[in-house]
Amino acid sequence: MARVEKPLLEVVLHHAGGNQTRAADLLGVNRNTLRKKMKQYQLL
Repeated sequence: MARVEKPLLEVVLHHAGGNQTRAADLLGVNRNTLRKKMKQYQLL
């Protein structure tokens, strides 16, 4: 799962210009869930 999730998060965050709320909306997840995943993959 990490092989897919981390690159996906990186691409979506870049596309959203670093805006976590927008990135979460694009991914269809809650912003807190996105932050949890970002922390998990050391993207914070």
